Amino acid sequence: MLSSSLSFLHSFTFPSCSSFTIPSPNPNSPSSLSFVVEVKSSSRREDRTARHVRIRKKVEGTTERPRLSVFRSNKHLFVQVIDDTKMHTLASASTMQKKLAEEFNYTSGPTIEVAKRVGEIIARSCLAKGITKVVFDRGGYPYHGRVKAIADSAREHGLDF
Repeated sequence: MLSSSLSFLHSFTFPSCSSFTIPSPNPNSPSSLSFVVEVKSSSRREDRTARHVRIRKKVEGTTERPRLSVFRSNKHLFVQVIDDTKMHTLASASTMQKKLAEEFNYTSGPTIEVAKRVGEIIARSCLAKGITKVVFDRGGYPYHGRVKAIADSAREHGLDF
């Protein structure tokens, strides 16, 4: 009886408050039903961090095949090649490097062209140190746009992953 009388809840939109009272379907009954709704809200950063943790459970950099880690902010891109067994960064590239910052004049954040150049720089740096194979760690970001441009450019310039 209760499940059939609450069938209207399927189309009911919950208000922003955390508790509310629904009147009884029977007008002669003085009782009413009370519900407490708890909403679990998370920010975009928390969601990305959770995705990154899931990825890091599976992706690990070794001496033979280090991890190519990407961090993307609104203003800059950072890429590191990391040996997780020794906890050591083998190579890095970012848009904060003077050579790249002078080459491109961007004010609203790095573009795909800048990301391609960062991928090229990290690939050349790795090849100079004898690193040819890496494991790609997208850092919880979707694999498109700047992250994909870094990966594609690094592949084009000799890294294998």
